[in-house]
Amino acid sequence: MKTPSYPDTRRENAVEEHFGEAIADPYRWLENDVRIDTQVADWVERQNAVTRAYLGALPSREWFAQRIRTLIDYERFGLPVKAGGHYFYSRNSGLQNQAQLFVRDGLQGEPRLLLDPNSWAADGATALDAWEPSGSGRRLLFSVQDGGSDWRVLHVLDVASGERLPDEVKWAKFTNLAWVGEDGFLYSRFPAPAEGTAFQGRNYDHAVYYHRIGTPQDEDELVFATPNEREMNHEAQVTPDGRYAIIRSSTGTDARYQVRVIDLSQRDKEGWKPRTLVPDAANDWKPVANIGTKLWFVTNKDAPRYRLVSIDLSARDPQFTQVVGERPELLERATIIGDHMILNYLQDAASHAETVNLDGKSVRTLALAGLGTASGFDGKPGDPETFYAYSSFNQPTAIYRMNIATGKSEPFATPALKFDPEKYLVEQRFYTSKDGTKVPLFIVRSKAAAQAGRAQPTLLYGYGGFDIALTPGYSAVRMAWLEAGGAFAMANLRGGGEYGKEWHDAGRRANKQNVFDDFIAAGEYLIAQGITPKGGLSIQGGSNGGLLVGAVVNQRPDLFAAANAQVGVMDMLRFDRFTAGRYWVDDYGYPEREADFRILRSYSPYHNIRSGVDYPAVLVTTADTDDRVVPGHSFKYTAALQHADAGHQPHLIRVETRAGHGSGKPTDKVIEEGADILSFLAHGSGLQPPENANDGATAKR
Repeated sequence: MKTPSYPDTRRENAVEEHFGEAIADPYRWLENDVRIDTQVADWVERQNAVTRAYLGALPSREWFAQRIRTLIDYERFGLPVKAGGHYFYSRNSGLQNQAQLFVRDGLQGEPRLLLDPNSWAADGATALDAWEPSGSGRRLLFSVQDGGSDWRVLHVLDVASGERLPDEVKWAKFTNLAWVGEDGFLYSRFPAPAEGTAFQGRNYDHAVYYHRIGTPQDEDELVFATPNEREMNHEAQVTPDGRYAIIRSSTGTDARYQVRVIDLSQRDKEGWKPRTLVPDAANDWKPVANIGTKLWFVTNKDAPRYRLVSIDLSARDPQFTQVVGERPELLERATIIGDHMILNYLQDAASHAETVNLDGKSVRTLALAGLGTASGFDGKPGDPETFYAYSSFNQPTAIYRMNIATGKSEPFATPALKFDPEKYLVEQRFYTSKDGTKVPLFIVRSKAAAQAGRAQPTLLYGYGGFDIALTPGYSAVRMAWLEAGGAFAMANLRGGGEYGKEWHDAGRRANKQNVFDDFIAAGEYLIAQGITPKGGLSIQGGSNGGLLVGAVVNQRPDLFAAANAQVGVMDMLRFDRFTAGRYWVDDYGYPEREADFRILRSYSPYHNIRSGVDYPAVLVTTADTDDRVVPGHSFKYTAALQHADAGHQPHLIRVETRAGHGSGKPTDKVIEEGADILSFLAHGSGLQPPENANDGATAKR
C-alpha cells in the first residue's frame, strides 16, 4: 500500500527558553480544545479522513472486526455486592454497549433489571460508572460518566420501585461513594469549572462533602477540605458497620496519605470532627475494616512490599500494631469476611490469595488455575460468603462464590467461550535488561507454534509507571490477534507496582530511562529467542504506556515494525498544565526545575523525533473527550512525526469522538477501534489472518 499523503499542518514560530535552551513548539495551537477551536476540529477531521481511508483498505481489517465481535459476544458478569439480603451485580449479554445493573432478592432470587445505561444515549457513550447500595439495600447510589470524561454526576435510586430520586450531584471527580446510614452519603468533588475549561483546566480545591437525600446540592455540607493546600485530594470511605468515616489525603499520584477518621456515632454531638491518625503523607495506608473500635490497615510503612497492621481507637495512646509482617510477595489488599481475613498477594505479577485469622495466623491458601488475576473478596465482618473473579490471558473473567467457613468455592457465573483455551500456552519468563536487572515477561502463543519453534509476529505491551502492576487478564481484542496467528507478550517493566516501592522507584523521575531500556530489552529477547521474527515486532501502550511507545520508537526505530501509542503523554515539558497532569510530577518530575527538565527533555516523545531516520509504522490513537491526558499531546506528536523525514511507513492518528481516556467506552467503539489497531499492526508486522476464523467454542456453564 502507498504511504498516504498527510494533511498540511500549520507551523507557528513558538519558541521558549528553558534553562538556556531554546525549545521550539510549532504545534502549540493544537493544544486547544477540539470542541471549541474550529481550526483544531478541522485538523482532526482531515487527519481522520486520511486514517479512515488507509485503515479501510487494509486487507485484514474486516476479518479482525468480525472476529473481535464474535469473541466479545459472551455473557459477562460483574462481582456481586450483598446488602440487606439483596445481591447487586452487573451483566452484559454480549454485544450491549454498556453493562446493565441487576438485583436479586436472595442469591437464588429472580434477577430484576435496575439500571440500563444503553437507554441513556443514542451512541451508547453514557456509562454507569461506580455504584454502591446502602447498608439495607433500600437505596442505590450511582455515578454516571458521559463521553468518557473523568467528571461524574451522582444519582440515587429507590431499589424497590426502580425509580430515581430527584437528587443530582455534579462535578464529582476522583471520588468514592460512601453511604452514611440510609439518608445521605459522602463524596469528593472540585468546584464547578469556569466556562470553557471543564476538559482542560487544572484541578484544584478537591473537597469531601455530605449530601442528604432529598436536598439540593447547594445545601451539601462541607466535611473536609484544605484551602491552604489547594493541590491536595481527599477521598472518604465508611467502614462496613457504618461507625467510622476514613478520609485519606494526598497531593499526587504517589500512594502517600495523611489519614483522618471521623466517629460517625458522635456526629450529632461533634459534627464532622476529624481525628488525625497519620499526620504525614509519607506512606500508603489502605483501610481494611473495623470491628468495634479496632481498625486494620495495609501499609508500606517500614515495609516496601506491605504488611497488615491494626490500631485500637479506644486506647489512651493508640499505636499501630503489626498483624502480618512483610513477605517477599507484594500484599495488595486485605478484607475481613465473617471472622476471617483474606489477603491478596502478587507474586511475580500473578495473584495468590490466603485466608488468615484476625490475629494473622494462616488458615488456608486459595488454589488458582494457573497464572492469572484474582480480584474481589469483598464483604464485611460477619458475612458467611464472599465473591471473587478470576481471569487470565486465555480465560475470560469467571465469578466464584466462596464459603468463608469451609473455603470451598463454587461457580456463580462462568462464560461460554468462543475459542478453545487449551490451544494456547501461557508462560512467564525472565529476561535481562540493559543494566542486568531481571524483568518478568508473560508470553502467550499457540501451543502448536511453541512446539514447532515457529516464530510469529508478536504484539508486545507495556506500561511501566505510577506503581501500577500489569497482571494477566482476558481481552477479546488480544485473543483475535492470537487467532490470527500472532503471539502476545506483556512486560512487567520497572516503574510499575509488581514488586512494591523499590520496583516503582527504579522506573520513575531520574530512573525513567530504565523503563525504556526494559521494554527495548524485551523486544530484543523476543527476537533472540525466536518467538518473533525480525521485522515482526509490534508494540502497544496506553497513557503512560503511550509515552513509553513514543520514547522507544524514537530511541530504537530499527527494532519495531509497527507501533500503537494510545492516549499517550507526549509533551513532557507541558504535561502539568492540563487537568490532572499536575499530579504526575510524582512520577515524572517538575518541568520548571532544571534537573528534572534535563531528564524530561532527553526522552520527551514530541521533542526527540529524529529526521533522516526510518521509523516504523505508527498509529496514534486518542479521543476528543479525554480529560485525563488531553488529546493535544497526541495531536502535537503526530504533526511533528508527519513533518519529519521519518521514512516511508505510515504515521497516522485516529481520533475517536464521544470517548475519553478509556473507561466507559461502548462495545461497538471497542470493536471498531480494536479492528483498526490490529489490522494496522498486522500489516506492519506481516501478520496475515487465516481466511476462516476458528469458531470452535468450548461451552462452560
